[in-house]
Amino acid sequence: MIDLLPISIGIGLAVNLFLSELFGIAGGGLVVPGYLALHLTEPLSVIITLAAGFAAFGLVRALSSVIIIYGRRRTILMILAGYLMGMIARYFVGAQSEEAAIQYSVIGFIVPGLIAIWLDRRGIIESLCSLITASVVVRLILILIFGAELNV
Repeated sequence: MIDLLPISIGIGLAVNLFLSELFGIAGGGLVVPGYLALHLTEPLSVIITLAAGFAAFGLVRALSSVIIIYGRRRTILMILAGYLMGMIARYFVGAQSEEAAIQYSVIGFIVPGLIAIWLDRRGIIESLCSLITASVVVRLILILIFGAELNV
């Protein structure tokens, strides 16, 4: 059995570099398209992960209207908020049924935070479009390379 995660992340990094150099867009975090590409056949997991990223983005935006958040502090808060939103989502999905928690969950632990960072930096539309594009391209490359062996 081939471990697809490192290969998917590597392809995602290359696709991100290509999109960044050719079009000037980045795919919502360097490793995120690789992670999402492996889970594109589980749309509910992708939606839950994006929702956790949006919730983290909204939380930090709300906090920034009350306290001064910039630079490294903002980045760390986005990742921490993404982690917390992911854990909350895992808890609620797991509370409904253990089978659902195994099948549908947030992708990764810092992925929602990385999504939130790019939503904040690039804007919602550009971040989502570039993230979806990069993830689909990575998935297509994985299908071309592994074909029937791609059991994810």
